[in-house]
Parts: sequence; structure tokens; C-alpha cells
Amino acid sequence: MTPDPAPTDDRPEVLVVCTHNAGRSVAARVLLDHYGAGRLVVRSAGSAPGERINPAVAELLAERGLDVSKEFPKPLTDEAARRADVIVTMGCGDACPVYPGKRYLDWQLDDPAGRPVEEVRPIVEEIDRRARALVDELVGG
Repeated sequence: MTPDPAPTDDRPEVLVVCTHNAGRSVAARVLLDHYGAGRLVVRSAGSAPGERINPAVAELLAERGLDVSKEFPKPLTDEAARRADVIVTMGCGDACPVYPGKRYLDWQLDDPAGRPVEEVRPIVEEIDRRARALVDELVGG
């Protein structure tokens, strides 16, 4: 997990939000952080945080050598949203507040909740593709 930046930090900040902050947004946070390699600040949150990280998502990220042991569902806060340069929403609909002046990306992806690994794999692969593209756009490959 990327540590909180110092107040003078000028790295782009991305906030990834979904309903439960247990699957899609966690995968996006971990992948953006991985590909950003310290050049981004990446946080995730949920409009109604779940109890734990989706086990299929955790397994698929672990297959890629990415550690999710420190990840946990977190509530969306005004502070996190106000600090973000880009807010990526993933299926939280009207539960995600809109902050004027923020850049929003809405990644429409199936919810992995309750699905087996075989069905979650293409969701994580699509998040991976989008995460790489966003990192390239924000800080270069």
C-alpha cells in the first residue's frame, strides 16, 4: 500500500469507488498502485463497505504476485474525494456523491460478488487493462 503523501506531494491522486470496496475497487487500487510504481497516490473506498475482501479477487491478484493482505473495505469520505484528481467509479450509481471540478471515469464492470474465480478472472483482466491505460495517461508507462 502506498503511504499517505506529504502535503507538498505533487503526484496525481486517484480514488477508486464501488459499493462494497471489496472486489472491483480493491483490484483497481492494487493494480493502479502496482503499475504506478510510486508515481501515483491511489486510494479506494466504498459507499457501503463490505465485511472483507472478495476471496476470488484476492486469489487472482495473488496469482499476479500482488499482496492484498493489508487491504480492507473502507468507507468513502469527503476528504478522500476532495483530495483526488481522478475519481473512478465502479457500479455505485447514485450512492457515489459528485464533487464539482473532479474528473470522473465510470468503469462499468460486472460485480464479482459471489462469483467463482473463473467468472471473476475476465473482470480483473479488464480492470488490469484499464488500470494500465490510466497509469500511462497520468504518468506515462
